[in-house]
Amino acid sequence: MATIEILLINGPNLNLLGTREPGIYGTTTLPDIEALARQHAQKYGVELRAFQSNHEGDLLDAIHAARQYAAGIVINAGAYTHTSIAMRDAISSVGLPAVEIHLSNVHAREAFRHHSYLAAVCLGQISGFGVNSYLLGIDALLRHLGVLKE
Repeated sequence: MATIEILLINGPNLNLLGTREPGIYGTTTLPDIEALARQHAQKYGVELRAFQSNHEGDLLDAIHAARQYAAGIVINAGAYTHTSIAMRDAISSVGLPAVEIHLSNVHAREAFRHHSYLAAVCLGQISGFGVNSYLLGIDALLRHLGVLKE
């Protein structure tokens, strides 16, 4: 049986986690989050491929490439969540289930963060649980894929 693989995407400025506004985003670094997410997925026999970029086109290319290997996507698109129709269209176009995640509660922050272009093409949105948003997002995707049972 082939191993299930999922893609974890992190968008702009998330490479600065650990030092960027720790009062909002915490002190855990992106490599630490990726390692925790990878370990969490491996508990269920799932491989996790992580990708981060500050460049919209690179993120779009990663979403497109995921059609070739991934069963689904967990995505923290950062600010592109609120600005990028191209990200929305890429997620919609590849036909893979996706879960949108955010470290902070975007609905308790500035008004411009309340709208997500991605939400309508994702299974759901998880925000406000810090690093646990990543683990909850993985769990939600794996439940949708039938890897995790209730």
